[in-house]
Amino acid sequence: MNRLKVVITGATGMIGEGVLHECLNHPEVEKVLVITRKSCGYSNPKLTEIIHDNFLDFTSINDRLKGYNACYFCLGVTSVGKSETEYTKLTYTLTLGFAKILASLNPDMTFCYISGANTDSTEKGRSMWARVKGKTENDLMKLPFKQVYNFRPGGIEPFLSLKPTQTYYKTYRYLGWLFSMMKAIAPGYVIKLKDLAAAMINASLIGYSKIFWK
Repeated sequence: MNRLKVVITGATGMIGEGVLHECLNHPEVEKVLVITRKSCGYSNPKLTEIIHDNFLDFTSINDRLKGYNACYFCLGVTSVGKSETEYTKLTYTLTLGFAKILASLNPDMTFCYISGANTDSTEKGRSMWARVKGKTENDLMKLPFKQVYNFRPGGIEPFLSLKPTQTYYKTYRYLGWLFSMMKAIAPGYVIKLKDLAAAMINASLIGYSKIFWK
């Protein structure tokens, strides 16, 4: 079993930070490269950070993306207030552009993509965001990676102990009752961030029998 050399995007967001935290503390993760617009705020011997402003053009850092065998793509934006053209650019175009570079440099890589519950694999449904996410998933599967896993979480319980000053952690502290209700009504739609991160790492290390994890 090869130890993991991981690329993470979205490390300043809730999911990405949780995945980063688990990677830095996992014995089978050898090194972590975070690509971000602003510092993730972590310091660790395993961690290298690249501050990069333009996520639609990685030409200037291509040579620093080689030699990795896993990518956890946790970068994402809400579709609220965005046209389909804008959302497609920030979701599909950005993700596929980055993934194509990684696939060309690291054919032995496992690519894990954070999608979303109710994503539309047919690309024909009424929900704009679900169609765009579905197309993103489908086209990621066509790239020459060793493995691609599209994760579709619904409600996610964060690590409340990591950065309680962050806005999203403050919000989630007041939503404990909602998660309890969701677990009772639809337990398959709620997951702890720690478990989601562990599933991504395990998929990279030992694989998984399904393409989609819900």
